[in-house]
Amino acid sequence: MSSYDTAATLEALASEIGDVVYIDVAQWHLYLRDAKVKGTRLHQTLANALYPSLTEGKISADAIAAALKDISVPLGGGRQQLPLGELVPAGCQQDLLRRLEDFQRDL
Repeated sequence: MSSYDTAATLEALASEIGDVVYIDVAQWHLYLRDAKVKGTRLHQTLANALYPSLTEGKISADAIAAALKDISVPLGGGRQQLPLGELVPAGCQQDLLRRLEDFQRDL
């Protein structure tokens, strides 16, 4: 896959993630496309983390959970850090798995 193809695939993947994944705080939904950590939008960070599993045909609930666990989100102005997986509802993670399975089939 050329670097252009990889960049286009990552952009499309990030868009899919940004449309479906959100952080839930007191029933307030902050979609990852709208949230930044260290200057990078979270949907792009998650796309980069999931891309290898996706291209190897190994996308699974476990792969998603591992990626979400590895992404740290600062709260309260950085006074506390939580893994992204602690902030994304289980139903949202299941929706993401379905979207990624569809995305993987289309690769």
